[in-house]
Amino acid sequence: MKRISLIAFTLVIATIGARAQKATSPKPFNHLAAAKNSKTAARPKLIVGMVVDQMRWDYLYRYSNRYSAGGFKRLLHDGFSCENTLINYTPTITACGHTCVYTGSVPAIHGIIGNTWYSPEIGRTMYCVEDTTRTTVGSASAAGKMSPRNMLVTTIGDELRLSNQFQSKVVGVAIKDRGAILPAGHSANAAFWYDGSTGNWVTSSYYMNELPSWAQQFNSEKWPQQYLSKPWTTLYPISTYTLSTADEKPYEGKYKNSTTGTSFPHDLSSIANGSIAASPFGNTMTLEFAKKAMEAYNMGKGAVTDFLAVSLSSPDYVGHQFGPNSIEVEDTYLRLDHDLATFFQYLDAHIGKGQYLFFITADHGVAHVPGFLEENKLPGGTWDDRAAMKDLNEKLAAKFGIKDAIKAVDNYQLWLNHDALEASGKNYNDIQQFIITTLQKSPAVAKVFPIKELMVTVLPEPMRTMMTNGYNTKRSGDIQIVLSPAYIDGGKTGTTHGLWYPYDAHIPLVWMGWGVKPGKTNRTVGMTDIAPTLAALLRIQMPSGNVGQVIQEITH
Repeated sequence: MKRISLIAFTLVIATIGARAQKATSPKPFNHLAAAKNSKTAARPKLIVGMVVDQMRWDYLYRYSNRYSAGGFKRLLHDGFSCENTLINYTPTITACGHTCVYTGSVPAIHGIIGNTWYSPEIGRTMYCVEDTTRTTVGSASAAGKMSPRNMLVTTIGDELRLSNQFQSKVVGVAIKDRGAILPAGHSANAAFWYDGSTGNWVTSSYYMNELPSWAQQFNSEKWPQQYLSKPWTTLYPISTYTLSTADEKPYEGKYKNSTTGTSFPHDLSSIANGSIAASPFGNTMTLEFAKKAMEAYNMGKGAVTDFLAVSLSSPDYVGHQFGPNSIEVEDTYLRLDHDLATFFQYLDAHIGKGQYLFFITADHGVAHVPGFLEENKLPGGTWDDRAAMKDLNEKLAAKFGIKDAIKAVDNYQLWLNHDALEASGKNYNDIQQFIITTLQKSPAVAKVFPIKELMVTVLPEPMRTMMTNGYNTKRSGDIQIVLSPAYIDGGKTGTTHGLWYPYDAHIPLVWMGWGVKPGKTNRTVGMTDIAPTLAALLRIQMPSGNVGQVIQEITH
């Protein structure tokens, strides 16, 4: 009897134990069910990255009383805005900006230190995307002898294609070649840009050997002529542009062959095709071409995420010519607002609302026109880098007997003629110090120092970090020049950018669409944080030269 009771007790205990184990053991993970039920496991059908060339952060709000509900206001209402997004390197120039957005890297690493830079190896100035081994596809000009080969790292588009064995489609579109090529990356399916000499959209033999039929059809429709056949007039009555200066200003630039000075209406019909780039209609044309590219490559329709990188170059041309306080710039952004509303409607219809991820940012800001500052009793002025180099070479020849001691000036840097300096037998440090002392006599120059002495030169933050991030040991110059606040390298009309100051470095960054909850942060983020944030959202590797951090407010 005792034995039977013991056996029965053992069976009861075993049964209880089995039930307990069954209750506490984890169930096998069903990946398909998780993907079906979890929004974070899915991916957007399409990512659209938009860089508005020369868009200052304050343009998001300055003209907002006349923005439509479907454009910038939709972005800020439905999207997440990183209000304090800053460029974290110098110089704040177009090619650098486009590269940094899509690589998460800085010029010190990715090698794109400017639109151009002096190359001692080839003895001339190098253009950022030049590639003499390539030919133009789409015209007989040299506009397509380009490729991304000078960029030393991968882009987020490259990493997206690598993540699924090149199934994702990546396409770059911009009026500027560098605005299409550098964002698209090395492995892109295509990049297209505008050839102002012919009025055609073109590409390079790096991508293909023949322009696609849809692009040829687009070119045959003569979009520039359609827009240039009528004068550029303001979208609203010109008297209502109260956030801008008067229409006619001596410090604004004129269009070629202009008979109306700097005033509206601007008749561009007598100017070659390239003039559409310097009007708001360049944005419209670019977005129309981008739509055709999306359809031709069937983007957003497959089983993997595709990536469209669009740069709107026209605001930069208009801004350089007229300045940020002009009616022309205000009208450009009011018209861009309408273009964005139309583009969002297109994406909603063709991809699906909530099925695409969109972000908008800029490659740099812009300084006020010095003439405008003077008119309003504000500090600022101009500096001419070419004239400064000529003056220095003359003085160096007179004092040290060295001809052409300075080979080039670009990106606020000087490249010295090391062969001539060595052959002269003169003390290198004496020559270098003479250059520094001479330059610092100008009120336009705040600081001059040898770039190799960057880490021991007294500099405030964030200037030191920005210049460190911009210094590429193989491509940068020998002497760094820092202009005084609100001074520009330019003439009496128009303006430019390139310095570390907030007006050049504070840019917009707004995310909208797939996985994005409305909101904003005033936390400081960097331009280089965009690419790693995209990598985190897509669950792929970040670009090879990435130094940025994930913007966690977007990924939560």
